[in-house]
Amino acid sequence: MSYQNYFKKLTSGALKKFLSAEIKNEKILPIPKNILVVRQHNQFGDMLASVSLFRALKETYPSASITLLASPENYFAVDKNKYIDRVFVFDKKKLANPVYSFNLKKVLREKFDIAIVPATVAVSSTSCILAALSNSDIKIGPNSLDGETNPMNYVFNYRIDLNWKKCPDAHVSDFILDIVRPFNISTKKYFSLFSFEDDEMDYADKFIQSLHCSDDDYLVGFHVGAGKPQNRWDLNNYVQLINELSKNIKMKFYFTGSDADNAEINFIKKYFPSAGYFLNKTIPRVSALIEISNLFITNDTGVMHVAGATRVPQISLFGPTNPFNWAPVGEAKYFIRKSDLMNDITVKDVFNLVQYVLEKHKKDGDE
Repeated sequence: MSYQNYFKKLTSGALKKFLSAEIKNEKILPIPKNILVVRQHNQFGDMLASVSLFRALKETYPSASITLLASPENYFAVDKNKYIDRVFVFDKKKLANPVYSFNLKKVLREKFDIAIVPATVAVSSTSCILAALSNSDIKIGPNSLDGETNPMNYVFNYRIDLNWKKCPDAHVSDFILDIVRPFNISTKKYFSLFSFEDDEMDYADKFIQSLHCSDDDYLVGFHVGAGKPQNRWDLNNYVQLINELSKNIKMKFYFTGSDADNAEINFIKKYFPSAGYFLNKTIPRVSALIEISNLFITNDTGVMHVAGATRVPQISLFGPTNPFNWAPVGEAKYFIRKSDLMNDITVKDVFNLVQYVLEKHKKDGDE
């Protein structure tokens, strides 16, 4: 056995000795006053999809206070969310800071009735350890995920088997509830929710004014980038689509993006130099702008989830990812997927859906 494997085994044994929790079988929970949810390992979109879990907890226990341990990469997805009473950002890079470590320890040592570690595509050992270290009477977490045993399942009183393979087309906001469904905690509302302030809406309004939109203009937003290259629809398709739409629809349009999308934005600017470019803005400002648009068209990427938390009609383009798992849910949320290849989606496919969506959801709005 190598030194690294020996050390890992030794560490694992020590953790199991000190962090093991007594197994409970009867799935009855006392009415909690304080709930801890640990979800610090997922990205922005995963956290937004977790809103259904927070909603279910609040609907079941309306007087309970919910504390969330999030990460620097995902906390802003639920910042100011009405279902969460407090967010603490867990940042591994700050653990050497004594003030930060003291504050983390202070949160973990508060009295919690229940600690919950949800999981979707992976189980986080760090999340399991944080829950184990918390002063929680009852700890709920994954026993296994998709048939693979969680090696740290011993930290939980209730060890829940999670298996997306049983219903592979289940939406993530539905699947995430499986961690609490055995306790009759659920909701019928799966859509995400994102909050922004009046000043962020004012900022979006000023941007729209700069586009000189008239009352009969449709305002259409586009997000042409994506973190994963395989999730990007060809830029020439976007150019052709916008040209076709401009011939048939009276509209103003804008593009969202960040520094990571510079190549795509520079390409688009060559064709549409006078369009609006809402770049490197905060997520609340992007959300506010989308909220007052008539339609938003996007690749399968993080901004798709931001738009999905608004009430605005939306078209999301999918390739290798299963949209039944990850596409935004709710009224006026549409997606197109034809195969694992994004560019099997044609300009005509999107154009026809745009016409349908704008006709169905008039500018004066449907409920």
